[in-house]
Amino acid sequence: MSLEERMRSAVAALLHATGESQTGLATALGVSQAQVSRRQSGAAGWSLADCEAVAAHYGITAYDLLAGPTQAAEALPAARRRLPGRPATSARSAVVDGGV
Repeated sequence: MSLEERMRSAVAALLHATGESQTGLATALGVSQAQVSRRQSGAAGWSLADCEAVAAHYGITAYDLLAGPTQAAEALPAARRRLPGRPATSARSAVVDGGV
């Protein structure tokens, strides 16, 4: 697996483990959801600065992130993990629940 594939797989694993959407990650990184989508599809690459920003966002090291999806997910702090049976977070659910 190439380093680029490892990065995309790790980001996908972190999105799944936290229940966060690409839109949520994009907001945290200060980019558009379309930019995250292009990076995740391989149409554009993740830069080293992106790697550091993604790792910081999830509370892991860039080394854990670049090691691949298993290491990235295992390094994820417990407080960032989605609870089993709890749906992924979204802006819509926050509005419906009265959170926004």
